[in-house]
Amino acid sequence: MKDLKLVYLDNNATTKVDEKVLEAMLPYFSQYYGNPSSIYEFGGKNSNAIKEAREQVKDFFGANSSKEIFFTASGSESANMAIRGILSADRSKNHLITTKVEHPCVLNLHKQLEKEGYNITYIGVNSAGEINLDELYEAVNDKTALVSCMYANNETGTIFPVEEIAEKVKSINPKTKVYVDAVQAAGKIDINVKDTQIDMMGISGHKFHAPKGIGSLYVKSSTLITPLIIGGHQENGKRAGTENVPFIIGMAKAAQLAKESLNYEMTEVKRLRNKLETGLLSKIYNARLNSSAANRVPNTTNIGFEYVEGELILLNMNDVGICASSGSACTSGSLDPSHVLKAMGVPFTALHGSIRFSLSRFTTEEEIDYTIEKMPEIIDRLTKISPFQKELKELRERKGII
Repeated sequence: MKDLKLVYLDNNATTKVDEKVLEAMLPYFSQYYGNPSSIYEFGGKNSNAIKEAREQVKDFFGANSSKEIFFTASGSESANMAIRGILSADRSKNHLITTKVEHPCVLNLHKQLEKEGYNITYIGVNSAGEINLDELYEAVNDKTALVSCMYANNETGTIFPVEEIAEKVKSINPKTKVYVDAVQAAGKIDINVKDTQIDMMGISGHKFHAPKGIGSLYVKSSTLITPLIIGGHQENGKRAGTENVPFIIGMAKAAQLAKESLNYEMTEVKRLRNKLETGLLSKIYNARLNSSAANRVPNTTNIGFEYVEGELILLNMNDVGICASSGSACTSGSLDPSHVLKAMGVPFTALHGSIRFSLSRFTTEEEIDYTIEKMPEIIDRLTKISPFQKELKELRERKGII
């Protein structure tokens, strides 16, 4: 244990590239480097490789056809391509619905669209992070162009009933489109868009052991969108630019491996997550579970340490080689408390001291044991220098701790 250099528990921020993924990618950097759009055989090999990769990603989505799969550079691009693509294709409606706990790539896009004149409804969540479905359904009207809803929350792991949401929204207004940000669900739970009312779904490869810089967007064949990037004919005219062949191959391989590992995610990764969660809550008196929804992805927990500053916790964790996060990786440079936890009504006493732990299939028992050993020492040390000694004393008394 003394030689342990790194415990990486920030897999919702990014993941390591699986060695099998890297192995599949390498030939396409230096051996098969032709342009897939070329008519000669050397380029044609890459075109065929992309077709095979598209089939693999189609199976990952559970889509009907590979023609419904488009490759992008990220989950953020997928979200922008879907949302702006729908609005550009049909300018007759100006109302959009999303939730208060979306990832910044969706939430900030809606804030920008609001500045551009769109009417946005932001749906709340309860204390477990579960979406207020009645509020959402009541907001749908004949001017609603799109409902955007994440599949699993990146900070708490809470899973939203996206299939039910899509079906109900369509029953209220059949012309309203539904976009699902599945970035944090992909590779952790089974995804199957076939026979659902979901129109579009975005994922990002680096969340399930593919490299950064590659994503994908599912668009149902009956759904019309306009391109976000204008140029050549690539991606069936929906996304211009020479295809990033090595990364497309890598994402397809990662998708295959993730699908094969789903049972491990739902059993072993979940067991380790629960062990970490139980260990920290039982050993640290001022710890509280923020991600309390029963329906969560198996790798994520969010724990608040009351009356302790989150940045100090992360710095002290770094000193012993433990990597975690205080929220979304896209907001880690901000000192503002998590918009997700605020929307959930997490008390101020824990809001600034909340840490997200996210595991992967590469997380080991030894790493979890090490974290359970080190975290109480860190929190105890920081609790002793907290300016809220009176409040901490009252908390100990309420819990019967002398």
